[in-house]
Amino acid sequence: MTFYQKLVHHNKKISRLEHLEAICSWDQAAMMPEGGNSARSEALAELAVIKHELSIAPFLGEWFGQAASEELDADETINLREMKRSWQQANVVPAELVEKKSLACSKCEHAWRTQRENNDWQRFSQNLKEVVALTRQEAQIRAEATGLSRYDALLDLYEPGMTTVELDELFSDVKSWLPELIQQIMERQSQDIIMQPVGPFPVEQQQALSHTLMARLGFDFNHGRLDKSIHPFCGGVPTDVRITTRYDESDFTSALMGVIHETGHARYEQGLPEMWAGLPAGKARSMGVHESQSLFFEMQLSRSELFIDILAPLAADIFQRNDDPALSSENLTLLNTRVKPGLIRVDADEATYPAHVILRYEIERDLVEGKIEVEDIPELWDKKMSEYLGISTKGNFSDGCMQDIHWTMGAFGYFPSYTLGAIYAAQFMAAIKKEMNVDSLIRERNLQPIFNWLDRHVWKRASTVSTDQLLIDATGERLNAQFFKQHLEQRYLK
Repeated sequence: MTFYQKLVHHNKKISRLEHLEAICSWDQAAMMPEGGNSARSEALAELAVIKHELSIAPFLGEWFGQAASEELDADETINLREMKRSWQQANVVPAELVEKKSLACSKCEHAWRTQRENNDWQRFSQNLKEVVALTRQEAQIRAEATGLSRYDALLDLYEPGMTTVELDELFSDVKSWLPELIQQIMERQSQDIIMQPVGPFPVEQQQALSHTLMARLGFDFNHGRLDKSIHPFCGGVPTDVRITTRYDESDFTSALMGVIHETGHARYEQGLPEMWAGLPAGKARSMGVHESQSLFFEMQLSRSELFIDILAPLAADIFQRNDDPALSSENLTLLNTRVKPGLIRVDADEATYPAHVILRYEIERDLVEGKIEVEDIPELWDKKMSEYLGISTKGNFSDGCMQDIHWTMGAFGYFPSYTLGAIYAAQFMAAIKKEMNVDSLIRERNLQPIFNWLDRHVWKRASTVSTDQLLIDATGERLNAQFFKQHLEQRYLK
């Protein structure tokens, strides 16, 4: 067995542990009884330590050195590069810190579930302080190893190659035109008469509609499933993808669009190349690219007028409301393209959504860098919400700085991926429209050519090239926010 083959075998062993970790984490969020959390947290922490120890095994340095001198083909060279990158990222963090952070995050996330319901910032902030302290330790260690800033060292875990300098420039550009655009759209929509569908919409029927749309969007139910959780997510592994959503019997559109969003994530996972299964080269390129797929499905595709022409009659049939004007294509189009600033990020429309992300990015960037502390978050959150969206969150922690799960999980550096994903998605759709008549395909109920393009240009490329190269190969240029701006103008102002 060559040293390269030994590294492949070793990485697949780690991948199998990641498989177990993913399913246990899904179960913790979706199925596990309340009383199981303490033992599950300890088990996941133990698993994290075992996985980490395998990732930093002392003999790996020698193996990588030996493998570099072996004769490898082009694919093996790519995979060796990605295996080494994963090893270098894991190797800098001590196992003790990995365990401490895993336990702190499990404790914080589990308590957050009830603390958010009770608007209990005081108790939540105590747990968050521990997570932030450990995150800063990790960031400092990674920064010293990479030569990056503390925040950039964490950002690189989710969006390789992206930096704070680039994000600040990109988001400054978006902030320069987004507020005015939101106002223009709201003025344009001010005369619209919209009927809010009146519930109840039973969960069983919402589930049936979700399954129907997931099938239309190509989700493979032989390798995945849909369940309920407090916070919607897509987890599991490519051969066993777990989607979750939350249902509101008074509003079926929120859960449905959430399911479509997560289906985009799932199609990416299910589309990753089998030849790279269990290896770093076969993983999603970045969280920004991952979000581009969920936002492509939800925003670019499913909120379009033509797609809602598909969705509306399905909803009317399943809810047995074929004569309900609120479920007409025209009304659901108005409803699902409504632009209105709101408190909740996951419920935000695509025009106001970037403001939610930029706010979180600016806070977490300064929090990791030590420029602000946890106790500063509520005031900064209220200030930025007021400035960017004209809404105050003073005293409302549940719908303000406690609404997201990411910080409880220690996922600092993740939030920028959402708006990066929206920009990537718009750029991908613009490139697709140059190759095919997307509107005609949707009218003909033939979405497969669109999915084939994504499979060819995004899914099957996995992590074999950089994000920049993936974009250039697929669209002819690097990341360009003007595609996103043009998309919003075309949909809302034309």
